[in-house]
Amino acid sequence: MASPDVVDNIREIARAARAAGQTYTQLPAEQRAGVLVAWAEALENAEVRAKILDANTQDVSAARAALARGELDEARVRRLVLTPAKLDSLCDGLRQLAASPDLLARPDLMRDLDDGLELVRQPCPLGCLAIVFEARPDAVVQIAGLAFKTANGLLLKGGKEALASNRALTAVLHRVLREHAVPTAGIALLEQREEIAAMLSCDGDIDLVIARGSGAFVHYIQQNTAIPVMGHAEGLCHMYLHGSYDPEAAARMVVDAKCSYPAACNAIETLLWSPGAEQAVLASLAALRGQEVELRGCPETRELFAQVGVASEQDWSTEYGSFVLAVRRVDNLDAALAHISRFGSRHTEAIITTEATAAERFLAEVDAACVFHNASTRFADGYRFGLGAEVGISTGKLHARGPVGVEGLLTYRWLLRGRGHVSTDYGPGKRKFLHRTRTP
Repeated sequence: MASPDVVDNIREIARAARAAGQTYTQLPAEQRAGVLVAWAEALENAEVRAKILDANTQDVSAARAALARGELDEARVRRLVLTPAKLDSLCDGLRQLAASPDLLARPDLMRDLDDGLELVRQPCPLGCLAIVFEARPDAVVQIAGLAFKTANGLLLKGGKEALASNRALTAVLHRVLREHAVPTAGIALLEQREEIAAMLSCDGDIDLVIARGSGAFVHYIQQNTAIPVMGHAEGLCHMYLHGSYDPEAAARMVVDAKCSYPAACNAIETLLWSPGAEQAVLASLAALRGQEVELRGCPETRELFAQVGVASEQDWSTEYGSFVLAVRRVDNLDAALAHISRFGSRHTEAIITTEATAAERFLAEVDAACVFHNASTRFADGYRFGLGAEVGISTGKLHARGPVGVEGLLTYRWLLRGRGHVSTDYGPGKRKFLHRTRTP
């Protein structure tokens, strides 16, 4: 439980962030876009980039020492690493955001209830967002970009393992804001663990908490606040090989889905297959072993491919976040759907098949935020979806689902403009509504 002084301090920070966000709403869309581009340019500067990577090296070195002591897991250490390629992606994402339509500037519904009685539904910011996340310092830039694009105030609380990196990135963002005469209070970096509990007690000042991390971490956040929480938790994703498919093409998708970044929440943790897919399975398992992936499989899989270890029941419900993959034969599509329903985390699921009927049934029946046909699960990403960035991938079903971009950080207001109209003039036997919808 946080001390009263810490709670009061966080309330002041949240109120300042909200006020700054309200200032952002008054900026022309072109000015907000210009700041996003300026952030990208700053992150491309060689001197700035060197400082960020130096700070990240400090974090990674400390994290590897913590890993050796058993205090951190390998997946979190992998997520912590910043590279020039990651920074390039961040810059590209900021430019995507800058070039995307400004939803705050346009109503999404216009309706004449009657002559001179005009109704507009206007997108608007949620207000003040609090983002709690583990590792992943690149999330600082992604989330800040989305919050600024949508004119939301922002409180960021990263894990202590990424503190130096988070500070370095936030310093760059603040410097650019000052250069553009824009308040920096709209992007606040919290650093102390006690501040999490304080932040969670600030209902009334914080409108939404977005939690990114392990399932246990997200559940802790959800259970300890009255503020609405959008959870980005487990990514126990499956790829299902159904029927005959070109072995080489199947293997490329499987390897990409597992090996391109195994610590990512959209990497697969279980490979399912059914009779008829043996050649695609063999090619995939051989390619995975070539990438030094540890394979754990059912008896039928072990009989098919000798280099597969024994899978336990626990393996079907484990998010490894590393070069480990569970492999299971299922009898048919029904059995694959049942396995995914039981063990999946409703994040991202994929089927590899040439049979259109099976693919359409899979797409229709799998209950997940992202469901793919003949594509790697690694496409489940705000940047790859063209959203510019994401604050997380929501596996819930309320407000936003899947990669949460600009639209997920907006709500709306109903604006009504009349000429002295009163409601009692309308109804049965009285004046009728027009309800004439116009194109915004």
